Amino acid sequence: MPVNVGTVDQYVRIVIGLALVAYALQDGLSIQGWHWVGLIGLVPLATAFFKSCPLYTIIGYSTCSVRQ
Repeated sequence: MPVNVGTVDQYVRIVIGLALVAYALQDGLSIQGWHWVGLIGLVPLATAFFKSCPLYTIIGYSTCSVRQ
């Protein structure tokens, strides 16, 4: 898995992911109505944890700084 998620991008993904998961779980574990949409927040959390985004790989984009 190529590393293509930079530090700022990683922090933004963590904040967005946690906000979405918090929205899904605001009434506890019984997810009702449209609250299941908040579980999509697990995707940005996973991509931030592994520092690899499959979409970035497909389009050839990277937010990592170049190391010399």
